[in-house]
Amino acid sequence: MNRQRPKRLEGLQGIGVDKMGNIADRARGRQSQAGLLAPKLLRLENLDVDIPPDGVVPNLTSTAAANDDDNSYLPFLGQIGLRNAVAEHLNSMTKGATQYRGEANCVITAGGLSGILNTLLATVEEGDGVLLTEPVYAGLLNRVRLAGGIPRLVPLQFTPGESWSLDRQKLRQVVESPDNKITTMLLMSPSMPTGAYLDYQDWALVAELCVRHDILLIYDAAMERLLFDGLPAIHPASFPGMTNRTITVGSASKELRMIGWRVGWIVGPELVMQDIGLVSMANVVVPVGIAQKAAKEALQVSKTAIVDYVDELQLRRDLCMRELRGLPVGKPDGGWSLLLRVDMLGWRADAAAEALLEQGACVTPMVGWGSDGEAQYIRIVFSNEPRDRLAGLGEIVRQALLK
Repeated sequence: MNRQRPKRLEGLQGIGVDKMGNIADRARGRQSQAGLLAPKLLRLENLDVDIPPDGVVPNLTSTAAANDDDNSYLPFLGQIGLRNAVAEHLNSMTKGATQYRGEANCVITAGGLSGILNTLLATVEEGDGVLLTEPVYAGLLNRVRLAGGIPRLVPLQFTPGESWSLDRQKLRQVVESPDNKITTMLLMSPSMPTGAYLDYQDWALVAELCVRHDILLIYDAAMERLLFDGLPAIHPASFPGMTNRTITVGSASKELRMIGWRVGWIVGPELVMQDIGLVSMANVVVPVGIAQKAAKEALQVSKTAIVDYVDELQLRRDLCMRELRGLPVGKPDGGWSLLLRVDMLGWRADAAAEALLEQGACVTPMVGWGSDGEAQYIRIVFSNEPRDRLAGLGEIVRQALLK
């Protein structure tokens, strides 16, 4: 069969996480078969979390699994109770700047990234420029390309041991260059994989540019409340002129620790939500019915329940920063991961990941995660290992890379 590869697959890259995860699983299996008592690999490669969801979540899910109404194709756009809870949550995050209603403004999806793709398919024309910051998560780039958009990347500024910062001058240049044809921004704060935080001045500039140039903002809010050091969550739809041009995509995976439940949501202006609803029904058809009541309850209790969880994440972040002191690592202001810039140690990311694996730590090399320069970085996830296991990370890194 002589078959040409579809054009929309051009530029798509593997994200490397699956490869590294498979390697780690095989190594663990070999140890088990051989009866070896070697230390368990540090699993730092995948955005998982070892902190379970709130106790109400498994109980409600178990009940829903035996309920016929939850084992249904209906409702296509999500259960109205969850849609209303999400709308209320967004109205709270924007401090009343929005007046969303579940039925008019919210669609439930099978996870956050499904929501990102559906939104892009409903809003982006072939050849449109879509602005993202980099270092960037490869899964976002792939979805922009699948939707026919052209990623236009704005660098986050890196200083070893310090927080990442947005290059505002470059942001303005990228938007105002007619060659880039920017119609959409796809932004996240804190960002994956850097943990970069967009402050009030950053969002004010984004709002100014979106309003002036009639640009749509897709806001990936998967981690917006996972912020450290008392930083406030700032929702871009709260800025003047942004309510009718912001689409928020959220998820139960990161903030509610419900990765396997596959629940996400899209919230935005009623007119565009009609198109997003059509795409959603043409894509996954319906989100997981047995997961939605649990997601609703978890979202509603998260206003208070999230505090201890964020405190634990910050303790892990702080521990990793102490372990890696003196190495070229970017400080995350939130989220689940940090980046180590291995080219400053004389390594490419893929080779550095192999060396770390030999020392007992599985990480993700960011090869193909953006511009060619992304091969400078490895991603280290600190959400999936407890502090007693993260202690000693510095010694592992130095043994592997400071040769």
